[in-house]
Parts: sequence; structure tokens; C-alpha cells
Amino acid sequence: MPKHRTRMTDIAEHAQVSTATVSRVINGTGPVSAETRHRVLTAIDSLGYERPLPERSSSTPCVGIIIPELTNPIFAAYAHAIQAEVSRTGAIPLICSQTPGSTSEGDYVQTLLSHGCSGLIFVSGRHADFRGDMSRYHHLRERRIPFVTINGSREEIESADFSAADQIGISIAVRHLRELGHTRIALLSGHTHIVPASRKVDAFKTVMAQEFGIDKPRIVETFYTYEAAAAATHGLLDEGMTALVTGSDMQALGAIRAAKSRGMRVPDDLSVVGFDDSQLMAHLDPPLTTIRQPVDAITTAAVRTLFEAIKNPDMPATSGAFLYTPDLVVRGSTGRAPSTSR
Repeated sequence: MPKHRTRMTDIAEHAQVSTATVSRVINGTGPVSAETRHRVLTAIDSLGYERPLPERSSSTPCVGIIIPELTNPIFAAYAHAIQAEVSRTGAIPLICSQTPGSTSEGDYVQTLLSHGCSGLIFVSGRHADFRGDMSRYHHLRERRIPFVTINGSREEIESADFSAADQIGISIAVRHLRELGHTRIALLSGHTHIVPASRKVDAFKTVMAQEFGIDKPRIVETFYTYEAAAAATHGLLDEGMTALVTGSDMQALGAIRAAKSRGMRVPDDLSVVGFDDSQLMAHLDPPLTTIRQPVDAITTAAVRTLFEAIKNPDMPATSGAFLYTPDLVVRGSTGRAPSTSR
């Protein structure tokens, strides 16, 4: 009978490292790079083995991550990317998901700090709401607690913010539709008291004026949900719109559903562009043309900046808006404008 391999050999082969490296990770002895450690731990998880207890210590830092509801796929993508990047550093990520009517952002902050978190990451939180109270961020800065924000830069907050360049995304979406012959284009987006939605609306007004000479383009503000978008789309279809740019993939799905419920075909009768390129958008019928947020680039930069602040508390905090260019992913939900609209 063949000799059974040891667990350590299995792990080493899966992680493409030596058994000695696996031993150092498991026993917490000897130098191992963060990337190699991550590969070994990933191998342990993938093979179904229990993680070794000695891998964590009481001095292991933790990072609090406050993110909106995970029912929206883009926030789930951010949560996954951030926790992976934080874990790669050897720290422990603590994710708090915020939904309307549940635990407040302020309560989460206090709880995370009481658990000794070394830093915080806010994704599309109160910092992204023009009506939000900014005092908690000022208090964090006064207490010299490192934090960064994602998708919601505010001049009032002394912090680094990492965001998708919404303006670029909306502009390339409109120009894509113009190349397809569309002139009756509307924007279906979020409420403009939210920073990303405000940027999308401003960008849409600018590009519609540049490309078509339209100073007051058709814009509908609603919630970033499937149901709200479906309801809003009917009015736009009644107005004869042949193309919609939406503020999220969830809104795009709602718009497509509304069109199909009226017997319309996408993209023959209506072209739809989403925003995010969240999971499974390439597998819809039709596959969704959308603006891809550079989630990995944003989260990597945010986590690295946070850890620089954690490791160097006496250095001035990095602040300002850092924008990352999104990409247009052309799929099957956009096509030539109907001949009657040309």
C-alpha cells in the first residue's frame, strides 16, 4: 500500500513552499513573509485542516471594517477584498455590516475600539453622506486613531479616501451609447446627498452638455435597489428613452426587468449600462454592460495606507482623495439605438 503523506507535506505542496516554511507558520517561529504566510494559511483552509492555535497572539492587531448591507453585491466584494488584504498582513479583520434601523456606525466604532482595534476602515459610511455628522471622524483624529475611508471623500475630514472615479465612469458610459446611435439617454442613479451619486449626476450633466448640447438631461434619483429602479424605469420608458445609465448593477437589473415586463427587448429596444461589475453580471441574459469599479486596487491602497499610519503613529496622517479609473466592460445589454430614435 502507498505510504500516506503527512498533513504538512500536503500543505507545503498546495502552497508551493517547503515543509520547513509550513512548520514556521504553524509554530510561529522563524521569519516568514506576510505573502508566504498567507499562502500557507490559504492552503490549510483549502485542504480542510484546522488552523493551528499558536498562529495568533494577544498582540496581533485587529482592524475594524464598517460597511453597508451585504445584500448589495458590490459591498460584499469590498468586504471580501478588504478582509483578504488585512488578513495578508497578519492582522485580524472585524467586519461590521450596517443596515437601516440596525446598529449605528457610531455604536460600531465604540465597540471596535473597546475591543482594541488598531485602525478603522469606513466603506460608503456616514462620511459619504452630505447630511451625515462628521464629528465622530474629527474625534477619531483627535484621539490619533488611524482610519481611512472608501468611496466618499470629504474635505471636512482629515483622512485619505480611496474611490472609483465616478465622473470618468459615467462619461465613458454615455460616449459608448452615443457611438451606438443613442440620443435619448437618461441617468437612473442614487440620491445626491450621497457623495458617489452626486458625482455621477454632475458627470452626467457635463457629458450630456458636451456630447449633445443638452443642459438639463433626464435624471431620476432613487434608491440603489432592484425594486426602486424597476419602478422608476417605467416613467423613463414612457418618455421614450432608448438607453439608461444606472448608478449600480442592482439598478440596472431592475431597469431590465421593467423593460422586459412591458415586452421590450434588451438591447434591441432599450440599452442599459450598469455600474460596479459585481459578481455574476457576465452571466445574465443578456450579460450586463457595466462600469467596473477597481475594487482590488482601491482596497489594497486603503489597507496599506492604514497600516502605514498604524506603524508610524508620529507621522502626519495621509489625507486627500485618491481616485481610481474604472473600466467600461461591454457585454450584451447595449446595442444600436432603435431606428425610430435616429
